Amino acid sequence: MKLVSWNVNGLRAVAGKGFADIFENFDADFVCLQETKLQAGQIDLDFLGYTSYWNYADKAGYSGTAIYTRQQPLSVINGIGVDEHDHEGRVITLEMPEFYLVCVYVPNSQDGLKRLGYRMRWEDAFRSYVSGLAARKGVIICGDMNVAHEEIDLKNPATNHFNAGFSDEERGKFSELLAAGFCDSWRMQHPGEAKYSWWSYRMAARERNVGWRIDYFVVSDNFADHIESTDILNDIFGSDHCPVVLNIK
Repeated sequence: MKLVSWNVNGLRAVAGKGFADIFENFDADFVCLQETKLQAGQIDLDFLGYTSYWNYADKAGYSGTAIYTRQQPLSVINGIGVDEHDHEGRVITLEMPEFYLVCVYVPNSQDGLKRLGYRMRWEDAFRSYVSGLAARKGVIICGDMNVAHEEIDLKNPATNHFNAGFSDEERGKFSELLAAGFCDSWRMQHPGEAKYSWWSYRMAARERNVGWRIDYFVVSDNFADHIESTDILNDIFGSDHCPVVLNIK
């Protein structure tokens, strides 16, 4: 079974950059999208054999998540059940027979870490939510988690130490998530490899491969033996992020 996750940074924009062909070439069972930046009815983008589920932010043109699936879920949950965190369309969960699939767009702490306090509250609430799911069955979390966990996960760790996405606080919360019974599937399979999933639009960062790995498939320990392979598709363009892939057996 193949799962793909991609922060598209505006689905209407990427739809004009060959998204339909890219989607078909994925040939995936699940395609999870973040930062769709849509409201209901703003795009008509259907694919044969897929059903789509959407979570829209209250604020127009902001955030948002979606999942296209070939498999019929047992249930669909939008949000994490905490009102403070459920107005930005950041989480969709599909309950499948053997696992929960959680598509997430984690809040950015922003320049100067001005939203770090909110981010810390989000992290605790989200960890509690997915831990509750994992107590019932396996969990696959995918999406833009807005953190480079280790120094190997970004090109310039020293100069980004106090920046959003590589602060001690954010990295610590990711460590707490892993310690709660989850694994970083890419790093588990590629322990010494530096490969990135996001590049700034500034200073030709992608051309120079000055990037960060902030897009993940995080799998609960009780489902980790189903992991078959992982990939980062950094040859696919259309967004400042590239897709990431998990194959499970």
